[in-house]
Amino acid sequence: MGQKAFCFAFFCRSLLTVGLVLCYYCFSIGIIFYNRWLMKTFHFPLFVTLVHLVIIYLLSAVLRSLLECCTKRPRVTLAWPVYLRRIAPTALATALDIGLSNWSFLFITISLYTMTKSSAVLFILFFSLVFRLEKPRAALILVVLLIAGGLFMFTYESTQFNTEGFVLVLIASFIGGIRWTLTQIITQRAELGLQNPVDTMYHLQPLMFLGLMPLFLYSEGLGLCTTGKLFRYDETKNLLNVVAILAVGGILAFGLGYSEFLLVSQTSSLTLSIAGIFKEVCILLLAAQFVGDQISVLNWLGFGVCLLGISLHVALKAHASQDKGNQKFRAHDSLPSADMEMLLRNGTLNGDSEEDENEIFDIRQR
Repeated sequence: MGQKAFCFAFFCRSLLTVGLVLCYYCFSIGIIFYNRWLMKTFHFPLFVTLVHLVIIYLLSAVLRSLLECCTKRPRVTLAWPVYLRRIAPTALATALDIGLSNWSFLFITISLYTMTKSSAVLFILFFSLVFRLEKPRAALILVVLLIAGGLFMFTYESTQFNTEGFVLVLIASFIGGIRWTLTQIITQRAELGLQNPVDTMYHLQPLMFLGLMPLFLYSEGLGLCTTGKLFRYDETKNLLNVVAILAVGGILAFGLGYSEFLLVSQTSSLTLSIAGIFKEVCILLLAAQFVGDQISVLNWLGFGVCLLGISLHVALKAHASQDKGNQKFRAHDSLPSADMEMLLRNGTLNGDSEEDENEIFDIRQR
């Protein structure tokens, strides 16, 4: 019964992970093509990011209120010392990652952005090892090298290189490694109570907004005030059109943030990155189909190497979960009833003697 229960739990867990990944794909792919389309005519990526942060915060606040009404329990609200000490680093890293990534769309194509952004998996692995979220294993390093190398081969000589955009994305990838490692820490620490993505985003957005505001004022503040597409608009209709377009992006950003945080809290930042690599391959295929990018034989070979790395990662995760479940099952069965009873009688269980006797009876029955 124990083995069957473990297999069923593993199947449910895998099904949940697949569903979260697919949801993440929909929002992530949508917002990348949205940002690229928007930046062709609206050259204020940091302002767009700030507007999206405000929309995400408002939607998070509304959902928190609805959850409070439905559950009749107050949502978690962190004290200021804990908020500034634990949340501020994650918020700043997240704001810079998103802001610089959006900024890069002014200079580079989707293909070059995707290729460069894939380097985030290396930074995530590095910081996961630094913070001891992942154990150093040769198989794990092989997975990362296969995926990163395959994606590089897939995009080799298929993009127009731009130094400024490349540097922006590379910096964003480095910061993204810090971002998702810190995100995993704050979402998986029970004492913070931020396992729900709505609570996490609600706490992150204000500090993200404040962290990105100085960079926005320095690089886009004057231009935004003088452009005819926003503050010096000619017709109210045009202004409302811009606001509506930004609102759509904000909803996509909220869906992306919710699915990302949910995936990280339920799995790990490295799993998110691995899933993101396959998503990036899908983006490149869509770009080749609708934008007209040319894909060579070497690019398709890289696609195969990338899929090999992803398959190896999935197999390793499944094997590790199976071994852990088998070890627990064997350890439970190998302990004799008499030894278990002696262990209980020696004070391992706390409480009244009648409760201890009931637990001993239950263990014997199992």
